[in-house]
Amino acid sequence: MFERFTRGARDVVTGAVEQSERAGADAIDDGHLLLALLDREGTRASFALAALGADRRREDITRALAEARRRGGLTQAETEALAGLGIDVEQIVSRVEEAHGAGALAGVGARRERKGIGAWIGHRGFTRDAKDILERALRIATARRDRSIGDEHILLALTTRPGVAGEVLADHGVTRMTVERVLYQP
Repeated sequence: MFERFTRGARDVVTGAVEQSERAGADAIDDGHLLLALLDREGTRASFALAALGADRRREDITRALAEARRRGGLTQAETEALAGLGIDVEQIVSRVEEAHGAGALAGVGARRERKGIGAWIGHRGFTRDAKDILERALRIATARRDRSIGDEHILLALTTRPGVAGEVLADHGVTRMTVERVLYQP
């Protein structure tokens, strides 16, 4: 599938790996893909993000992604639903961090060294969510009859999948509908 990626889409994947490394994360997730998209300039996705104002709210987006990681990947909607059941996620996170250190639920710094056939020490894989985003990008490109997968397809995939990155984008006015309007409507 990677051979069908445009240079811009490949740069997003590479950027997501770099984002993960800088954060000390165990794996590359959909949030790292989103941050890598925000780092891009001169591409279709960067144009859409700029047109929708998300590029100017990068700090807010980064903070929202970090908070979700701290909550173990729970979206704000999931946190609120649990609060409705009387479960205080913030209290649980605080207690876990007291016992195991800051960021214990974030998957940061707890990387296990893997050894054996097909694995190498320190390798960061993609989470199921990130893999799903890349597969969705392929399906979106195919449905649009585009010959290759661009960074705009990755952005559209992020807006269609429930989860932290999709919720953060929607909270900042970036939805599939708004992206399609910016990119494809005259």
